Amino acid sequence: MDLKQQFRTFFDSDSTFEYIVLAGMAIALSFLVHYVIFKILKLIDRKSDAELWDAILSKGFQSTRYFLLVIFLFIAKGVFVDAEGDKESVISDILNISLIATFAWLLVSTVNIIRASMLSRYDTNVANNLHARKVHTQFRLLGNILKFVIVIIAIGLALMTFDGIRQFGVSLLASAGIAGIILGFAAQKLIATVLAGLQLAISQPIRLDDVVIVEGEWGKVEEMTLTYVVIAIWDKRRLVVPSTYFIEKPFQNWTRVSSDLLGTVFIYTDYRFPVDALREELKKIVAKSDLWDEKVAIVQVTDSKERTMEMRVLVSAKDSPTAWDLRVEVREKLIGFIQREYPEMLPVSRIEIQGQSHSSSETEKE
Repeated sequence: MDLKQQFRTFFDSDSTFEYIVLAGMAIALSFLVHYVIFKILKLIDRKSDAELWDAILSKGFQSTRYFLLVIFLFIAKGVFVDAEGDKESVISDILNISLIATFAWLLVSTVNIIRASMLSRYDTNVANNLHARKVHTQFRLLGNILKFVIVIIAIGLALMTFDGIRQFGVSLLASAGIAGIILGFAAQKLIATVLAGLQLAISQPIRLDDVVIVEGEWGKVEEMTLTYVVIAIWDKRRLVVPSTYFIEKPFQNWTRVSSDLLGTVFIYTDYRFPVDALREELKKIVAKSDLWDEKVAIVQVTDSKERTMEMRVLVSAKDSPTAWDLRVEVREKLIGFIQREYPEMLPVSRIEIQGQSHSSSETEKE
């Protein structure tokens, strides 16, 4: 008997009302059990500081409700007996698919609960958040992979419950080998991207909140999925890059080992400028700055050009945004110091007239 006839037989039968009553009782009982379970969990959550209970209450509420609903409907189906078996066949098909779907939903919720519970222990808003970012990256990517696998398996199991679709799929695969090869080539990039996402989760050349330079753009890793990475650019733009990019191409990671960085400032002065005076001024500037991490503050003469002396100022900060602000502050105050204390030592152009050297009033343009 085909599916259409089964439905007609089911709804025309006198015993249909019996199963509707049993199903209604099962639904009411499932809601009652769900209410009691989560009422107990709420009481536990009030007495416990563990984030696990909050995650269960927020992420597992709906999936648990519908999974229990299907389970109780299965129990009701077991109580309901159909002599011809038509009703049982129709109900079984519907409940089997519902069970697969709700169980997959419950597994996805479980992954979300475990991930949220684990990540709550690692705060990324602290100064030294290297380990926290590492854990966040691993759990987010691996969680996405697990959810992807769960959904694929659930869809496959749901399709296998129908004999017609299963036979059609087997015959199609047996008779369309060329189509399978074409599909394999078409899915090659997708598979490579997924594998690249898995490799990023394991080897971690980048992590969430890492400061990177990609395609000439400076930004932070804002989001990592199974197939792509989102970079938050400093001017609030977003650069979306496929996961394979970080496996195949070189890029700069400024926070690979630690978040602290050295900032560089170049100062150009006349050869007569006293370098020690600049060193003393730098110490005063960084000592008053809240941006300095009290590790590095040095001045070095790094080059001697034709008309000027190049001095490199190195200062350290806890992270790249702070290092940028510290560089700007140090540069501004050092230039102000030279203008105020040694204005004659600014870069100038010299001309020689009748064997004597004179300084022009024009500042050298570089």
